[in-house]
Amino acid sequence: MKLHNTRGIVLRTVKYGETSIIVTIHTELWGVQSYIVNGVRSSSKKGPGKANLFQPASILDLVVYHNEFGNLQRIKEFRWGHLYQGLFFDVIKNSVALFMVELLQKCLKQPESNPDLFYFIEDAFIHLDTAETNVVANYPLFFALHLAAFFGFRIQDDYSAHRSILDLREGLFTGTDPMHHQILDGLFSYYTSQLLKVRQPHELNQLPLNQEMRRVLLHAYESFYAYHIQDFGTMRTLPVLEAVLG
Repeated sequence: MKLHNTRGIVLRTVKYGETSIIVTIHTELWGVQSYIVNGVRSSSKKGPGKANLFQPASILDLVVYHNEFGNLQRIKEFRWGHLYQGLFFDVIKNSVALFMVELLQKCLKQPESNPDLFYFIEDAFIHLDTAETNVVANYPLFFALHLAAFFGFRIQDDYSAHRSILDLREGLFTGTDPMHHQILDGLFSYYTSQLLKVRQPHELNQLPLNQEMRRVLLHAYESFYAYHIQDFGTMRTLPVLEAVLG
């Protein structure tokens, strides 16, 4: 079987047997893939096992065997593709990263090559790692809004004084109340429009959102995703995120 070099972002790790793991990775070449990695949980006098490389949000350089008809692939070599400065140790940044990982888990259902999506996700985690505190607080909102574009349901930023009601089902701003209650209006729709205009994460420090506004927006965007992604359910990381951002 042919060997391939690819970058990958870890989404989920499950223990398998005594010393192995099964890891779900979003790869640059094939999208989401599952791999069995043997022996990484064993430790010896030489040092601990290498399972710490497979923490959620880890960015890795991989040499893998790939069988397009296989459900479970194998990794020949792996190493850090990017070393975070503090993402795994900063409680707030790590909580944001785990929210991002869970959102990706819920959206990435099938193996599908999409390099632009991979680069967006990789860039988002790298920027989060070095972001200032006031940027980090708004980061989940920014990520959720811009990620949607890659799955075909981005909110159209046509906000105006006459189109100030955000219809979360249709993903657009309107001037009249729709026949359902999945809407945002007032400051909530205004700041959604402002978040959609952000192109670089450092611009997020210009948005004066408070804790309650972020809470309302996060739950609204969760509903937005649930309407567009089948079997989306609820975000388990959301209560944790709200607690640490509070």
